[in-house]
Amino acid sequence: GKDTIARGLQTVFNQHGGRSVSLLLGETVRGELSVDLGFTREDRHDHLQRISFVAAELARAGAAVIAAPIAPHEDSRKSAKDFITHTAGSGGNVFLIHVATSLEYCEKTDRRGVYAKARRGEIEGFAGVDEVYETPAKADLTVDVTQQTIPEIVHSKQWLSLGSVTS
Repeated sequence: GKDTIARGLQTVFNQHGGRSVSLLLGETVRGELSVDLGFTREDRHDHLQRISFVAAELARAGAAVIAAPIAPHEDSRKSAKDFITHTAGSGGNVFLIHVATSLEYCEKTDRRGVYAKARRGEIEGFAGVDEVYETPAKADLTVDVTQQTIPEIVHSKQWLSLGSVTS
């Protein structure tokens, strides 16, 4: 759900005009910039820091950025947020959106089969399966795809509470 929500938000924000909106999906960045990393706690931290570096650079250049990585550890999320806030200049606003969908639902709707692979031990360090997922303590917004459809989420007025990302 997080990637679908991110893509939907990018479309909605681009339709409203203003500054360009860049999308950083965790798996896309992993395939390009973090291919050398695995899924250990340290590797996930490094991956998130790479995403935060790219996000800060894009924000400093005037783009709004939607980053959608799996970020299972609170300390890594805080570090990424602090980095972007302090290095991205005036565009360095960071809003943490928690997609609070149950593990059971994620497994049931998994089109790529990654949860099944993790359950079989083919993927180690998988958040929620054999690695801890720390629920964000201070999310700016929490959504759940079992409670709302993706279109309802991305077209919701709840995004207004975060301020205009396209102004």
